Amino acid sequence: MAVEPTPPSAPPAMGPPSRAPASAPPQQVTVAVAPETSPAPRYRIQVRNVGNAPVDTTVRQELPAGSSPTAISGGGKSTPSGGSSTEVTWRLRLPAHSSTTLGTALAATAPGQPLTAPACAFTSDGTRPYDCATATWKAAAAPAAEVTEAPPWRRYPVLLAGLAVLLLIGAALAWVWRRRRAGRVTAAALASGGGSDGGRGTVYPRPAAPSASRRRRTPPVWLVVGAAVVLLAGVVGTAGWTATRRVSAIDTQKQPTSGAWLGSGVTGPVGVPLRESAFEFTVYRMSCGSPGTAGGGAAPANGRRCQATVGVRNITGDQQPWHGQLQRAYLPGGRWVSTDESATRAANLGRDIFADPMAAGSRMVLPLVFTVDGRDAPQQLELRSGVFSAGVRVHMP
Repeated sequence: MAVEPTPPSAPPAMGPPSRAPASAPPQQVTVAVAPETSPAPRYRIQVRNVGNAPVDTTVRQELPAGSSPTAISGGGKSTPSGGSSTEVTWRLRLPAHSSTTLGTALAATAPGQPLTAPACAFTSDGTRPYDCATATWKAAAAPAAEVTEAPPWRRYPVLLAGLAVLLLIGAALAWVWRRRRAGRVTAAALASGGGSDGGRGTVYPRPAAPSASRRRRTPPVWLVVGAAVVLLAGVVGTAGWTATRRVSAIDTQKQPTSGAWLGSGVTGPVGVPLRESAFEFTVYRMSCGSPGTAGGGAAPANGRRCQATVGVRNITGDQQPWHGQLQRAYLPGGRWVSTDESATRAANLGRDIFADPMAAGSRMVLPLVFTVDGRDAPQQLELRSGVFSAGVRVHMP
């Protein structure tokens, strides 16, 4: 008897594919920067090739504004990087599983001030970062006299004055109430002390007259209402004063955006890690090409592209999305532009860095590209994880 073949079962229905959190691509070159203990600023930069093949790399160290190199390890050279800052560049060929140590010494216009000098290893053409690191040199601090910070209550003279007035009013009301109560008690005593014998004495003690049970006296209604009104006025006044201070800090016309966000905005210079609600941002470098040129494709004829090398670390325990339109570059006069997402994708070898959320605890070093008008360079970057985050602001040198 022929057996009818069983038709193949239909494949199970598949839902939409889940978006896995993005993680940083494997790094072939790593960078570590450390300051030296010395009277003048000095840095050690260790560059390591962790791959199985030789690597050609360009290492760039951004020097703080107003500083200049006094010593550079072999093969490095210093060049202006725009504005008042300078960068030191090395071109290296690293064998597989090898490392090299570079060094710089600086002179600053303000001796003794902390100086932050980040360094990055780029591909051989100097456009795409492998890895970046940063370090801050600090002079050996001399023992300083202990400074006692003013207690918090001295920082709010207006609030203290209001509380003092409330206390004085409360004390005055209590004094008036006690005086009125004492007057009533005295009157009652005088009324009950006089007998029918006209004040004549007697040989035997007079039997105590039965007295009415003593009632528990309560404050008069006018006193209770007055105290409640004063207390309510104090609460409303304090709340209004606090709200006024909060509202004054929220200026919708202020550039960059501030106030009414999740967390507090943080501001700092290039090379300093800055944290907001979900991410830690570090801007290591900013470079702008001439009009019509820059990495990531041709720029508009009347503008140019500026590329920021940014480190992003997810400091939360969950995956976190972020968006290109929330990353801004501010130009002179308060004008700003968001990330040029197509140019940023091209600078990241076709990878859309905003397409997937960042994995918990992960870190990426990547280029962000901003297309700006004319010859103006960004004066500040504003970076944030989400629309309600206060974000961070990085001043460009």
